[in-house]
Formats: sequence, C-alpha cells, structure tokens
Amino acid sequence: MAASMRTSVLSLYKQLLKESGKLSDYNFRAYAIRRTKDAFKENKNITDSKQIQSLIQKAQENLEVLKRQAIVSQLYGSTKIVIESPKPA
Repeated sequence: MAASMRTSVLSLYKQLLKESGKLSDYNFRAYAIRRTKDAFKENKNITDSKQIQSLIQKAQENLEVLKRQAIVSQLYGSTKIVIESPKPA
C-alpha cells in the first residue's frame, strides 16, 4: 500500500473513532467503536488497490452517516446508564 493511501486510511480510521465517541447513547457509541475496529482489523491484509479504494469509499460513506447520527444524538440526547455514571465517593 502506498504511503499516501496508508495515511488516508489511518486518518479515516481516526475520524471514524472520533465521531463514534460523540454519540451520546452508550450502546450506540460502543457498537460504532467496536464495529469500526473490527472492520479495519478484518481488512488489514488486503493489497488489491481497487478493493482498497472500494473499502475507503464505503468507510467515508459510513463516516458521513456517523456524523449525522452524532448530531441527532446530541440534539435529543439520552440519560446516562449505570455503566456511565461515576462511582459515588
């Protein structure tokens, strides 16, 4: 994989994780982070440039969906669940 393609893939990975972290609902946030990590691990050994381009395009589309979902999530919010609440002092 060319160096420029590698940096764009890593940048896309970081953006997906960042946007996933913006989701207010714990379950959606955990799922998006887990799904992003799993997808990149699953496809890390692909060397065909056409297939890589296809996967990059799909990841960019998913990033746009995540951005929209993060905005909606922030607008409507959700209450924190027990897992997210800080422990009492």
